Amino acid sequence: MATPIPNPVDLRRRAESLAAGYPALLAEAERVAAVVAQGVHGRRRPGQGETFWQYRNYHSSDATNQIDWRRSARGDQVYIRENEWEAANTVYFWRDGSDGMQWQSSKKHPTKQDRATVLSMALASLLMRAGERCSVMGESERPRTGRVGLERIARRLAYSEGPVKNLDGDIPAHARLMIASDFLEAPEVWRKRLSRLSGRPAKGILLHLIDPAEREFPFKGRVRLSVPGLSKLEPILVGRAERAQETYKAKFNAHCEALEMTANRLGWPIVRHYTDKPANTALTALYAAMAGSTL
Repeated sequence: MATPIPNPVDLRRRAESLAAGYPALLAEAERVAAVVAQGVHGRRRPGQGETFWQYRNYHSSDATNQIDWRRSARGDQVYIRENEWEAANTVYFWRDGSDGMQWQSSKKHPTKQDRATVLSMALASLLMRAGERCSVMGESERPRTGRVGLERIARRLAYSEGPVKNLDGDIPAHARLMIASDFLEAPEVWRKRLSRLSGRPAKGILLHLIDPAEREFPFKGRVRLSVPGLSKLEPILVGRAERAQETYKAKFNAHCEALEMTANRLGWPIVRHYTDKPANTALTALYAAMAGSTL
């Protein structure tokens, strides 16, 4: 049976729909990154690398092969040439694209997916400014750095469907990862996924996105609850939602604690972010956690 040829008009409409939100997401990411960049210190320091950083005076404890004889020959002082420290590892990003990530309890708040995309872009921007290389897991894009690299990574993050299979993409040993999701699947599911990543070996940080309604369950009266993306599944009808609030919150908190225990056991920092809160506070925590795991 022949595969039907896509209608060019439909393809263009779909492409324009996908591209519509990209400039706004990148602009928001750059704004958030600029705010945070003012309050964090760069990672420049002397060490192993190929990029020149500075000259300094020679000390008796320095090895003679560190002396820059050409620079020293210009005067009476002996100089050491220092290169900038360069991290050997690439940072890989994965942003969950499941149906639940596209849900929002209020138009006043961004979807979990949009906030995850903005924070991923913003963190990539900060890391690339510090000379790191970044890539998107499972998207067959080589690690990049610099302004052009950020543009390419940002587009990948914006357009990626974020399938779980991308977590099995090829990454080098000892790579650093940033996993952004609402982590609403069963704790044992994520335990297996993260353990598999740690076994490669790789380490990273988790960005846990939570809509405020998922935290508080603020519903009252008769409420019909459905699972995003599973329209064939019968909705759950709750007669008096306020009576279920305490039970729901206890189970949700237990779910979060189980995820946190898994992350702690594997040595992965976890940053919990509610979508009704400012993005820059989460980015500051993410950057600090990533810096702590790579330095």
